[in-house]
Amino acid sequence: MASPAGTTRRLGAPDAKNRVVLLDAAEALMREEGYAAVTSRRVADRAGLKPQLVHYYFRTMDDLFLELFRRRADTMLHYHQLALKSTQPLWALWELNTDPAGTGMTMEFIALANHRKALRAEIARYAEMFRREQINTFTAAMARYDVPFEEFTPTVLMVLMTGATQVLVQEQLLDMRVGHEETLEFARRWLTFLEGECRLDPGWRHEALEDDGDGASSDGG
Repeated sequence: MASPAGTTRRLGAPDAKNRVVLLDAAEALMREEGYAAVTSRRVADRAGLKPQLVHYYFRTMDDLFLELFRRRADTMLHYHQLALKSTQPLWALWELNTDPAGTGMTMEFIALANHRKALRAEIARYAEMFRREQINTFTAAMARYDVPFEEFTPTVLMVLMTGATQVLVQEQLLDMRVGHEETLEFARRWLTFLEGECRLDPGWRHEALEDDGDGASSDGG
């Protein structure tokens, strides 16, 4: 029911269980069917709640999408910080950037931003934070290995690395593989030369989140 003119509609608590359930349902729909499937009715059905509750916790669908993006982006920022602290930061960063699930969600949010302008500025803001975190990781790692930057700065190398991994994953999602194995083998040789064989525990991101107990999503990749 609409609020009387001049009044502010009351919203549910930001830490309420039902709010988290709705966000989880929206994320599942976006992963499985794309952003177009995320409607208030579909989200409520997936969460097993009444449709009215969607707008009790989120004034508009833009607000729901913004919160969904921020939740995932905050988790990814946490992963980047963990990568910097890792004994093999470049391998950790490579794993983050070549995660198909993460890239698929990023593509959905970017496509959604073309239709929902409220998302554009927030995506750009977080993208800049990601880039800074990645550059910090890359700069610290390369300093650790005493690699000289005569031709390329850490910033340029980081942009090239993230651009290449995004293209690889996006093409894999389209079932395009030409040139991938050669590129991946080159990256593996380069990373092994710098850091040795990858020794990261397969569940390093999830275990770290559980140890920290910070409440971030366990699937931010």
